[in-house]
Amino acid sequence: MQEKLSQFLDQAFAPYGDFPARSEVTKELLANLNEKYQDLKEQGMSDDEAYQATVDSFGDVKEIMDELSRSEKEATPEPEPSLRETLKNTFRQAKATMGISKFGATVLKQADLSDSDLSGQDFSYSALMGTNFDRSNLASAKFRAAALKDTSFVGANIRDAVFAASDLQNANFTNADLAGTKFRASALKNATFTDAKLTSTDFGHSDLGGVTFDSQELNGVVFNGASLKSTSFKNATLHDVSFHHTEVKHTIFDGTKMDKVTYALLKGAGAVVDTVEIL
Repeated sequence: MQEKLSQFLDQAFAPYGDFPARSEVTKELLANLNEKYQDLKEQGMSDDEAYQATVDSFGDVKEIMDELSRSEKEATPEPEPSLRETLKNTFRQAKATMGISKFGATVLKQADLSDSDLSGQDFSYSALMGTNFDRSNLASAKFRAAALKDTSFVGANIRDAVFAASDLQNANFTNADLAGTKFRASALKNATFTDAKLTSTDFGHSDLGGVTFDSQELNGVVFNGASLKSTSFKNATLHDVSFHHTEVKHTIFDGTKMDKVTYALLKGAGAVVDTVEIL
């Protein structure tokens, strides 16, 4: 079944060729799909039923890919066929045929871009591992399919930015403003969100395994279809937080405060909510 799920991901990403974070992102997504499939099997579903339900739960992945496709079409009405055919030349061809900004499809590993005004910039398809964006203005910036492992965003303004299918493992968002930021189908294992502003932030279909939101306030945050294995919300306060189609059996809610609707959804999904305080 893993091979069948892998083929599903390959088909979803096929129209977009190669990009810096593809290997890590598809690996994380495949792990999430497998986990979801196994959970459904344990609930008594047949192989076919569990597979279909798993794929259906990741319906928004296609929406993410459509968004990436639209960004290419807007930049280049008639993209060169070689853009998707010659994967090894993704960076060079993206600059030549997609017309994205000066930061798009570039290699800026461990670059120092701290204290910079980069609002609205497009970093899509770029290799930015270990780059320092501390205290920078990244409002409405785009990071589609970017490699951002070990990147630092401490104290940065990232309001309304878009991270779609990006590798953000070990990224540091301490004290960052993430209001309205969209993390879609991104790998966020062991990322740090200490004291980050989390209002209407969208983590849909992302892998947040091992992430800690302890003692933080989350308002209107979306975790639909996300992987939250060993993710901790100890003593956090949740207002209108969405966990639809999310596996929460292994998520930690010790001492968490939440509204009645969020509590009902989590309890119905099998979350351990024995010590939760209802607001």
